[in-house]
Amino acid sequence: MATADGNRLRREGTPVYETRRDGDAPISQTIIEAVASVEGVDPTDSDLELYEAVDLEALDTLFDRRSSDAHWQFEFTIDGYLVVVTGDGWVSVWDP
Repeated sequence: MATADGNRLRREGTPVYETRRDGDAPISQTIIEAVASVEGVDPTDSDLELYEAVDLEALDTLFDRRSSDAHWQFEFTIDGYLVVVTGDGWVSVWDP
């Protein structure tokens, strides 16, 4: 269950991994690094096939064109994990 917490939505419990976009890095890079960290693999590992779960290019574009209020959230699942990306640059990985 999600509950409002300021500008961010929170689920009950704690994500298994949470990070925030670093500087000008594409949000897709942050997502790749977050999922790789949870999976315990190198971000360049060919087994980490995020493109099958989500169009990272489209997500980068959506993030780059977000409004200044940044009140949006995008969720997808990969390998049994729920990945939540928010307009303020947070990427959280949940073990559902």
